[in-house]
Amino acid sequence: MSPLQAAIYARVSSERQAETHTIASQLAALRARVAQDGLALSEEVQFIDEGYSGATLVRPALERVRDLAAAGALDRLYVHSPDRLARKYAYQVLLLDELHRAGVEVVFLNRELGRTPEDDLLLQVQGMMAEYERAKIIERHRRGKLHRARAGSVNVLGGAPYGYRYITKVAGGGQARYEIVADEAHVVRQVFEWVGVHRLSIGAVCRRLNHAGERTCTGKTTWDRSVVWAMLKNPAYMGQAAFGKTHVVPRRPPLRPQRGRPAVPRHATVPAAAPPEEWISIAVPALVDADVFAAVQDQLRENRAHARQRLRGVKYLLQGLICCKRCGYAYYGKAISFKAAKGHPRDYAYYRCLGTDAYRFGGERVCHNTQVRTDLVDLAVWEAVCVLLKHPERLSAEYQRRLHPHTQARGGEQALLSAQLGKLRQGLVRLIDSYTEGLLEKREFEPRITRLRDRIAKVRDQLQHLANEMAWQTELQLIIGHVEEFAAKVKGGLERADWNSRREIVRTLVKRVEVDERQVNLVFRVNEYPFDSRPDGGILLHCGRRNHRSLVRWNSSASPMTSSCASNTGRTRNGWPACSGSG
Repeated sequence: MSPLQAAIYARVSSERQAETHTIASQLAALRARVAQDGLALSEEVQFIDEGYSGATLVRPALERVRDLAAAGALDRLYVHSPDRLARKYAYQVLLLDELHRAGVEVVFLNRELGRTPEDDLLLQVQGMMAEYERAKIIERHRRGKLHRARAGSVNVLGGAPYGYRYITKVAGGGQARYEIVADEAHVVRQVFEWVGVHRLSIGAVCRRLNHAGERTCTGKTTWDRSVVWAMLKNPAYMGQAAFGKTHVVPRRPPLRPQRGRPAVPRHATVPAAAPPEEWISIAVPALVDADVFAAVQDQLRENRAHARQRLRGVKYLLQGLICCKRCGYAYYGKAISFKAAKGHPRDYAYYRCLGTDAYRFGGERVCHNTQVRTDLVDLAVWEAVCVLLKHPERLSAEYQRRLHPHTQARGGEQALLSAQLGKLRQGLVRLIDSYTEGLLEKREFEPRITRLRDRIAKVRDQLQHLANEMAWQTELQLIIGHVEEFAAKVKGGLERADWNSRREIVRTLVKRVEVDERQVNLVFRVNEYPFDSRPDGGILLHCGRRNHRSLVRWNSSASPMTSSCASNTGRTRNGWPACSGSG
């Protein structure tokens, strides 16, 4: 018989558990059980979610497990307990049913699954009790902290702001407290004096702190305006620390993942500011007088009133979508005024990389990518989107031309590879049996089994590639149908679309816009083409017009759903960046 393909799945909920490696005990128990069952376990089939809550199904490792099971490449899954698979009973039932329909046997270490109706009943009761217990713990924790906060206990704060040191409950003899740090307290008093007495702005305070070389709570010598603003708004410095300043709200889906952050967020909720009337005050040692704190709040309101009025909200078409391909930081829009040749001022706006701002990184920039004109890039992206919406059948015809002639051949090839894999696995079993019975010597056995395993791995990779290709064809039909349906709805109003309508259309179809040193890549909200590109390196069929001059051209070397804008990083005689491209 063919050997079973086994995998393990482990999970811990909090980031602190992930940092302290508490998941190691789960992995050790799972690996021991797999070895006890006499199965092989490679690194590629050990799926681990560190710091992800079991109350959600959006977990990277769990997604890979489900994809592997759907592709038929998994026979048995080992999990420590049902609550590691999911915290909610409904999610447990959904996952178990999905895995069973895919032919995957789920093995829990703490109990046997699904042998009798009584086992199924026990699993249901266990799942409901785990969900109930989790809800009860959360509610008790919330009400307990609320009660302690109303009683004036510092324990519920859990930490201290700049200028204080938090003494824990254990170190404080049963009661937590704030302890003043002399050096940091001097900086806090100086900041409040500069704003409340000398009436300085927050920017001027940051410049003084940077010039003096004062260190922040993280040890940096560069002070950000938001840090100083948060310090001036914190009532703890006048002796009244606030509990409940934030509450959790559901996370809104971002336009694109943040730099250095996982594509799948660890938590489904994010903190948000709560109204001041809901705060609970807790007495702590004061660093400034209440009158000084009130004077600072008045000065902040006056500074806000006298500050130059800014246009809040979205001002640029690609805001939130455009990013730097070299460093990964976002591009932001910035308006600049210049004097033209005749002395008349002219205003231009540029998309600029955050990494090129030296003041954000201690006086030294981390990226040297060029800035680009907002009007040119916006126009180029909009023209590329219009081409896609006006002629969605061209995209469909190109995909059909590339994929469909090979569909039947792929199906036959998949059947042949499956049969070949079965024969190879049978040969592996016979080879092991021959060695066990003493028919082969060790020096004869080792090279043979190595070659056989290499052939099995190669055939398995080919099968996985074909399965991914077939899945992509199915998904492709859905994608093309959605694009054609959306194009039919907005096709008539593209020419008359106002700025807000254009922005909504761009945000619907465009995933991100990547600015490189010499070109701008436009990536649509479609999975990138996973197969080899055309050998001739040609552009997509009918995706561009030879006589149409545009900043955007289709770049087949990256993906058929990726466009690029060829740009000249040099400057013209007037100092403006010159962009050019081909259709």
